[in-house]
Amino acid sequence: TGAIGLYNIGQSCCLNSVLQVFLMNIHFTRILRRITVPRHTVQKRKNVPYQMLLLLEEMQCGKQKAVSPMDLAYCLSAHRVKLFVQHDAAQLFLTLWNLVKRQMEEPELVEKLIDLYTVCVQECVACQKCFFETKRNSNMVTLPLPVLDSNSYMLKTLEDCLQCFLHPEELTDQNMCFCEQCGRKTPVLQRTKLVHLPQTLTIHLKRFCFEKSAYIHKLSHYLPFPQDLDFNALLTENQCQADDNEKATWQYELFAVVAHSGSTSYGHYCAYIRSLTECKWYCFNDSEVCQVSWDDVKCTYGHSKLHWGQTAYLLIYMKKHPQ
Repeated sequence: TGAIGLYNIGQSCCLNSVLQVFLMNIHFTRILRRITVPRHTVQKRKNVPYQMLLLLEEMQCGKQKAVSPMDLAYCLSAHRVKLFVQHDAAQLFLTLWNLVKRQMEEPELVEKLIDLYTVCVQECVACQKCFFETKRNSNMVTLPLPVLDSNSYMLKTLEDCLQCFLHPEELTDQNMCFCEQCGRKTPVLQRTKLVHLPQTLTIHLKRFCFEKSAYIHKLSHYLPFPQDLDFNALLTENQCQADDNEKATWQYELFAVVAHSGSTSYGHYCAYIRSLTECKWYCFNDSEVCQVSWDDVKCTYGHSKLHWGQTAYLLIYMKKHPQ
């Protein structure tokens, strides 16, 4: 089935969960299988894509219920990724992705990797005095969605989080921006529009936030997310900057959930992943892998009173009808 676990080598549950999300994605592994193998032993030990490929082959060819990611972990440590410490799944996901992209020698594979994961947004800033507008496109690998609104109230659905992310924000007083037309700082209206969504869309639910005391607080409240996500039904014309052909592909199906349990100081990660070949859900909890139901996945919606309950932190959606 390809559902093989990864042994915990010492606080490596976060690494294991993120690796499973990458390696269970057949679109990613198709790219990984085409890399050029480094020539020298030292290069092989320090090459992240190659070490991920070796791990994938060991998982697929071996008969064990789980394999050890030790070689890949030591490879990552050579790139300043600390071992035997707690990691943040969203940060580690970005770190791994960037290391893979940086160490791929083939430009066409790098382009495919970028196309597979990268979200493009347009940031618009409009002066509220002369209405002069500046626009700038930027790329991101994960779509960071708030789980609290501007008044610190808990958002109730994933759709609410998306709307909050795209909601225009007025910057006044100390937050005013310099306007080239007016020649001085003025109040501005800042908004974000979606330009391009990738084949694999990774949503980062911002469950960890700073309080005034600089203490990091985890937000574990109930926040449901759908199996199917159609951006065309959710967005207005002012929220996207894409042509009709592009928007026609913005229909997604949930592929994976990286869930966190516990607190900010002590916790545990696991991954729920839908096999793209079998269309069955599995829970990857380090070396333990078992088939689960959609009701089991829904247990990651969160509950503010269940301190050790699993809470979805990363949501990975896959396009239903890619171009």
